[in-house]
Amino acid sequence: MKKAINKGIKTFAPMALGVFFIWYSLSKFSSEELNQLWLNIKNVDLIWVVISLLMGVLSHLSRAYRWKFLLEPVQILPKFYNSFLALMLGYLANLGIPRSGEVLRGATLASYENEKFEKTFGTIITERLVDMLMLLAIVGLTSISQSAKIFAFFSSQNINPFFGGLVIITLILLLIVGFRIIKNSRLPFFQKLKNFIEELFNGMKSVFSMKKKAYFLIHTFIIWGLYVGMFYVLKFAFPETQQLGLEAIFVAFIFGAFAMTVTNGGIGLYPIAIGIAFNTFGVSSATGEAFGWVMWGTQTGLVIVLGGLSFLVLPLLNRR
Repeated sequence: MKKAINKGIKTFAPMALGVFFIWYSLSKFSSEELNQLWLNIKNVDLIWVVISLLMGVLSHLSRAYRWKFLLEPVQILPKFYNSFLALMLGYLANLGIPRSGEVLRGATLASYENEKFEKTFGTIITERLVDMLMLLAIVGLTSISQSAKIFAFFSSQNINPFFGGLVIITLILLLIVGFRIIKNSRLPFFQKLKNFIEELFNGMKSVFSMKKKAYFLIHTFIIWGLYVGMFYVLKFAFPETQQLGLEAIFVAFIFGAFAMTVTNGGIGLYPIAIGIAFNTFGVSSATGEAFGWVMWGTQTGLVIVLGGLSFLVLPLLNRR
């Protein structure tokens, strides 16, 4: 009973938080501003929205293709369509239960390719670590170039960014201590856990034994270039954001990326984060949040469509 309650809280708490942010986002506008928000969304230039969507599709295809370079060293050679459909299925799951998509993605590929889940999941962890380094690099470079605006925002919201860093360091230290306890324990449960972790690390170490590291790096830059690119091209869909430079796009991109980790797929919070970021560059909140809603809505819709199709197509393509 207790486990069911905890699972329910983990599933629905982020969704409830997202609903709250939707309410908060709309409640802080006057009726005039709400009308302007709706008009901005209604009058968006669809050509740029479609270009942004196509770039999103290309980023997913590139990510699915990049995955094969991590799988090769652990002797897994999946069909490309299985990699892509498992990826989209994972993205869809993340909209419901945060971080569940990585597990479902690894389990789906392992099931259809008749491989060990630990190996596929280990490569996904490696992939996420690489992507985290890319995000941190973007955050670092943007923070250096736009430090005045970012720290001014933190100050206005009474946020201490150093506290967040301290929390991350503490969690890393706890993980190290936990791994040492598991490694040295003789208990049967910890021994099984140790074996599972070793299999994960075998998958994670695949990044060092890749034969085509250059191709992996090229696709990594392509993926993140497309992420920023689909954000950049969408600025041309709104008259008020067309003159924004790359510095504003990068700041908004970072704000949006962190918003995605707080609620299920950024629901509710993503448009607020984009609105705040653009507001620091002189864009009205109504336009900034309209941009956020269009970006979030189109990319989330893409995941729902492709992820939903994956449920239907995967069993048909793997009937044997």
